[in-house]
Amino acid sequence: MTAPSTHPRRPAAEALARIDHPSPATSPEDASPHRFPDGGAWRTEIPSVEGPEALAVVLDESTRLGLPVHRVSQGSGVWMLTDDEITEMVRACTERSVELCLFTGPRGTWDIGAATRTDSGGAGPRARGHDALAGCVEDAVRATGLGVRCLLVADEGVLWTLHRLRTAGVLPADTTLKVSALIGPVNPASYSVYEQLGADSLNIPSDLSLAHLTEIRRSSRAPMDLYVEAPDDLGGHVRMYEVAELVRRGAPLYLKFGLSRAAGIYPYGAHLREHALATARERVRRGRLVLDLLARHGADGGMSPLGSRLPGTLRRFPTPEGN
Repeated sequence: MTAPSTHPRRPAAEALARIDHPSPATSPEDASPHRFPDGGAWRTEIPSVEGPEALAVVLDESTRLGLPVHRVSQGSGVWMLTDDEITEMVRACTERSVELCLFTGPRGTWDIGAATRTDSGGAGPRARGHDALAGCVEDAVRATGLGVRCLLVADEGVLWTLHRLRTAGVLPADTTLKVSALIGPVNPASYSVYEQLGADSLNIPSDLSLAHLTEIRRSSRAPMDLYVEAPDDLGGHVRMYEVAELVRRGAPLYLKFGLSRAAGIYPYGAHLREHALATARERVRRGRLVLDLLARHGADGGMSPLGSRLPGTLRRFPTPEGN
């Protein structure tokens, strides 16, 4: 692994210098001092990989394009997959040393409550009531029993409950908990709270500024997940030319390759098959474009070794279970 550059080339800096057009200076004080425990500054993630067939497309296409993949994540939820499908995905990811992350459900946006369909959005995707929380726990126990070691959550209470279950030994100790972009924290204090509730990586909204990343990194070293290109329902932002600076300020950082201008596929089923496979293929291509851009800017060093998945030691609130 080569070390990340602390001063990557700014886009078009040399060309603009030829006509005496100044480029903004970067401050060393803005750089994140944190890294993954393996020393890496960044990892990659392909989101919205909704089943074994989409996973096979991602793995084949990543081989063809030479895209290193650290993690794939699924958004429809554990409950939308059969045991055989989960087992097949675990096997395929294990063979390639790729982390598999499955979403826990149910969630409020699919519930019978009407508030999520109002302009206010109500409580959003959070688990409504005991039964929804229990469903998320049921998903977590089932998925980890089948070999999954990363769970995606969209509720603070679910996060804390799963962390307590992990501390108590109900979930495997090496299970990692990932906060969904649907509830991603937007300031340093909330980011720190999620870390202490048990989060091992946190999606932040893709519209946070570079300065916001620096502010967060001054309060927490918990790994950050960021859509370089966001789905339309998360804003549709495309931030490819900022990637070197996103890594410099946000490390340790998962670069997520989403798609704008693509119809949503949650909850996924066979009726969406062709769309799901086509978008899975294009997400890999988007990832290749981003890594090529990093290389052109001299900022492609510092990638975590493939197969790395753990976040390192993080801060936690004390639990009744003794952690």
